[in-house]
Amino acid sequence: MATFETTIPEKQASVPRFLYREIRYKPFVVQNISLSGKTAIVTGSNTSVGLETARQLVHLGLSRLILAVRDEAKGKAAAAKLSSAPDDPSNPRVIEVWHLDLRDYASVVSFAERAKTLNRLDIAVLNAGICPAKRIFNDKTGHDWMRRSRITFTSSEVAAWAKFNLGAEAPILAALDKKADGVDTVDRMFVSKLLGQLFMHRLSKLVPPGRVAIINGASPGSVHDSEFNRDLDKTTAGAVIKTVMRRIANTAAVGAGMMTDAAVNHGEEVHGQFLSFQKVVPMAPMIYTKDEEKVSDQLWKETLEELSFAHVEDILREVST
Repeated sequence: MATFETTIPEKQASVPRFLYREIRYKPFVVQNISLSGKTAIVTGSNTSVGLETARQLVHLGLSRLILAVRDEAKGKAAAAKLSSAPDDPSNPRVIEVWHLDLRDYASVVSFAERAKTLNRLDIAVLNAGICPAKRIFNDKTGHDWMRRSRITFTSSEVAAWAKFNLGAEAPILAALDKKADGVDTVDRMFVSKLLGQLFMHRLSKLVPPGRVAIINGASPGSVHDSEFNRDLDKTTAGAVIKTVMRRIANTAAVGAGMMTDAAVNHGEEVHGQFLSFQKVVPMAPMIYTKDEEKVSDQLWKETLEELSFAHVEDILREVST
């Protein structure tokens, strides 16, 4: 097990601990770093944490920014906001809007092919996501919604709070996709974050940090002005929670600062690790148990089967040798 600065996995998973850190922690601002000459992609970047992360990368001198968005009109509006930042004549900025619909595998493949035309890619912040109030099934995939460079996944402490009761041998995606009544959509979002951590943990073992990319995950904490909970905010319970969050949660700009820190600071020591409040901490306790390998193997197998059209196994074989 890795040695962490803060605590053991079970203590890290404590809800009171998270709330205490959320209220008391004051993130440090990322500065004294130049991204001049570098290129970054930020997904889900037309609003909230994604937009604010993109803004902070631009302020650090990023030369080329690609906003990967589903709604290109909203993406262009976001690009206009970012372009209004003071220009640095010595480091001209290029901000582009590329279409990426993560609900559609064809769109993902098209985006990846376009990304191959880049001369360089230094940073990728994989941020897109929502927490729906009701279950939504993707009509395209059938699933329930859930150079040495840096790939940073937007993760969350809530991965540790997921009620993941599936057996290690069960088809995980099929079990989650069952159209059953009484599914807790908030817990399903927690489960998606847990699966994300399991996936990142496995991927980081296959991709060498020194030759290909440093892969990590980070949390922006709770964010009260994000659109992530836009469906829940319309419910009675959601409105009450929103009122409380305005008092204790981060703004999108503050949360984005912690994502920016994960994307531009640190070295190989954060490869395969999770940063919470700008420190490397344990991921969900399940990842450090004897069951993790079986569940991770099953999830990895199903994910590669789902993405077989993109020849992911060939790509991984190429970058890991």
